[in-house]
Amino acid sequence: MSTSAGTTRLTVAQAVVRFLEAQHVERDGVSRPFFAGCWGIFGHGNVAGVGQALLEREAAGEDAASGGRPPLRFLHGRNEQAMVHAAVAYARQYDRLRAMAVTASVGPGSTNMVTGAALATINRLPVLLLPGDTFATRVANPVLQELEDPSSMDVSVNDAFRPVSRYWDRIARPEQLAPALLQAMRVLSDPADTGAVTLCLPQDVQAEAHDFPTALFAPRTWHVARPVPEPFELGRAVELIRAAKRPLVVAGGGVIYAGADDALRAFAEATGIPVGETQAGKGSLPYDHPQAMGAIGATGSTAADALAAEADLVIGVGTRYSDFTTASRTVFAAEDVQFVNVNVARIDALKLSGASLVADAKVALEAMTQALAGHRVDPAHTERGVGLAREWDRTVQSAYAHGAADDGRLVQSAVIGAVNDVSDPRDVVVCAAGSMPGDLHKLWRTRDRKGYHVEYGYSCMGYEVAGGLGVKMAVLDQMGLDQAVPDDSGEGGQPDRDVFVMVGDGSWLMMSTELVTAVAEGVKIIIVLVQNHGYASIGALSQSLGSQRFGTSYRYRTQTGLDGGTLPVDLAANAASLGADVIVAEGPDDLRSALQKAKESPRSTVVHVETDPLVPAPDSPAWWDVPVAEVSDLESTRQARVDYEQHKTTQRHHLDPAPRSENDES
Repeated sequence: MSTSAGTTRLTVAQAVVRFLEAQHVERDGVSRPFFAGCWGIFGHGNVAGVGQALLEREAAGEDAASGGRPPLRFLHGRNEQAMVHAAVAYARQYDRLRAMAVTASVGPGSTNMVTGAALATINRLPVLLLPGDTFATRVANPVLQELEDPSSMDVSVNDAFRPVSRYWDRIARPEQLAPALLQAMRVLSDPADTGAVTLCLPQDVQAEAHDFPTALFAPRTWHVARPVPEPFELGRAVELIRAAKRPLVVAGGGVIYAGADDALRAFAEATGIPVGETQAGKGSLPYDHPQAMGAIGATGSTAADALAAEADLVIGVGTRYSDFTTASRTVFAAEDVQFVNVNVARIDALKLSGASLVADAKVALEAMTQALAGHRVDPAHTERGVGLAREWDRTVQSAYAHGAADDGRLVQSAVIGAVNDVSDPRDVVVCAAGSMPGDLHKLWRTRDRKGYHVEYGYSCMGYEVAGGLGVKMAVLDQMGLDQAVPDDSGEGGQPDRDVFVMVGDGSWLMMSTELVTAVAEGVKIIIVLVQNHGYASIGALSQSLGSQRFGTSYRYRTQTGLDGGTLPVDLAANAASLGADVIVAEGPDDLRSALQKAKESPRSTVVHVETDPLVPAPDSPAWWDVPVAEVSDLESTRQARVDYEQHKTTQRHHLDPAPRSENDES
């Protein structure tokens, strides 16, 4: 490695690592290093490139060539998809203000990351993927693990990342690296455009040396802006809110990422408008705030969904209006319903034909609160919301106290209640797939803005353990990195948070290996492993669709199908084999005792509990559109089709013309 006038000679991989170390982001005057580390599993496609570069930086430490910066931290994962999940969870816990890179070898190592890329992009969370690629020179093709496409020599398996990445590039020459890295940072640091960024690195190019401009490795700070609403858009929104008789706020993930929870609280208290929460927005208000109606949509509370059905104005803040939020466009049922949509991303602000405010959630809420000074909705509307919320909270308490089923097994709502009661207000619950996310959305009593972490944009089975690891790593980094940043108490630093990973047997069997990484890194997570011998969520859905829970239970095969006895799968023993402590809980009291022991322990602990999947949690009447076979020999399917067609009649297109101001001349 050498330096001459204005240039530094590095390999492409070494240049990537040096660049990542020099990037910072700044919002509201607080600057942070953007990249917290690089996850990796090495194979022939990246071991001598990115692997060598990370080793060299670790060996050099805080050397002069790097400007005295610490080397990029290397994290050794066990599964490529799981590494991306951990990186994405880390970024979410940091409100998208920090991120991680992930590298894998050419071929299956890289394509294993495609699922993680899709999850990141769908959830609008930043992650940098550095997949190895086949030789740019093509001197010996086809090489091991190379896809031969008869239509083009320029196609590799890494082209599969294109549709699931917000930015995609292949670095075929060292000269292409600098502009690609800058474009990557543009996307990663942009709240409106972020997601997975993929830079494909051919294995020969990774090791190729080049004289890079030294300025490429100078510290660079990317400002995360807070776009302000256009005066016309703000005026139209305020006009609609003043005219509304039954308004409702739908708080999405944008409220959390923008740090707009205090602004939302002030808006709700000033106007008396009730607030429902999406999965990503849960925690925008504490569960016991008078205006907090809880979850909305297909997995919503009776309180939020009742107000949604009556609302004449829906104020969506930071939500992308997924089908679960809108209950497949049936929950906003009033004939005169209109929409005000606040979002930093124009694609979301323009949904449901509403009045759009393309703006940062915090800035927009503060502007609307100021413009609405002195305005409050009819007290009867506010009080109706308060009453409905209290009624739902009593339902939640009853579900928490449900205890065991007739055969002694616990029910899932009681498990959630036990974890909620034992956890501290700032602890974090993590989940992603199965029946648990819906039940958590309805039942979890969120007390902190970062206390709820359910990945439901992609609802990816296998996210849970890796996601919990990423969350806890962010918590630990926040304790050190942010110690000078005041928290809500006004004191520096953040106290530790325990991370509770709620995972069913289906997701556990798909991907639990990052528990090994947690043990290796000394990162404590608490895993509540729910064993119900199959897919509880899809089983219930299958039954509701007339498909009789077919193929949703883990059973021995018999002559008539997979309908034999329960498989003797010992998940507790499996967890113990991965290096964690394991406690088997047999009943409600035993479960609470096990959870308390897990909190007191400094080690990662798995609490194993069996549940009855046939006992549902309380629900609202909201619907979710999953088509049923139009013709069938099965009576159960025919009846389900009748129910489906009845629900379809309640769907709304919400394509009415956008509301106009009274001052519009046309």
